[in-house]
Amino acid sequence: MTKVLTISGYKPYELGIFQKDHSSVSYIKAAIKKTLIPRLDEGLEWVLISGQLGVELWAAEVIFELQLEYPDLKLAVITPFLDQEASWNETNKEWYESVLSQADFIDSVTKKGYEKPWQFRLKNQFLIEKSNGLLLLYDHEKEGSPKYLYEMALHYQSGHSYPIELITFYDLQLIVEEEQLKLSDF
Repeated sequence: MTKVLTISGYKPYELGIFQKDHSSVSYIKAAIKKTLIPRLDEGLEWVLISGQLGVELWAAEVIFELQLEYPDLKLAVITPFLDQEASWNETNKEWYESVLSQADFIDSVTKKGYEKPWQFRLKNQFLIEKSNGLLLLYDHEKEGSPKYLYEMALHYQSGHSYPIELITFYDLQLIVEEEQLKLSDF
C-alpha cells in the first residue's frame, strides 16, 4: 500500500505552457486527481514534491482541493536547496509561496543555496527513498527534466518494491476527451 507518494513531471515551458492557469492545466490537474483518488481510498497519507514549477505545483493545488474531502491527506515540499525560487519572476514566486503557505511540511535536502547539479540528484534520491511510489507526468516520446527522476526510480525499483505510474500524453488526451464529453452532455 502506498502511504507516501512522490509526484513530479515536466516544468511548464517543457509543455509549452507559459501561464499557470493555461487551459491545458485543467486537464493535467484532472489526470492527477483521477490517479490519486483510488490511492486515497487505499490509504495514501502523504504526497511529496520538490516545489518545482509545473506539474509539482499543479499537483499541490490538486492536493489542497482533495484535502476538503480527504482531510488526513498531507503535502510535503522538500526542495533541493534553500531559496530555489530566488531567480523566478514575481508571479511564479507568489504561486510558490501560496503553495508553501498551505503545505503541511517544508524542508530542503541541502541546507544551503544552489551550488551544483548534484543537489538535484540528491533531491531525486531523497524523494524516491522517502516514498512508497512515484506518480510522474512523463512520456518517453518527449524527454525532459522528469527523465532523471524516472531513470533513478527505475534503478531503485530493481532492488525495492517501488511502483512507478506514468501519466503520458495519451492519458492526457483521454482526459481531454472525457472532459469534452461531459461538456457536450449538458
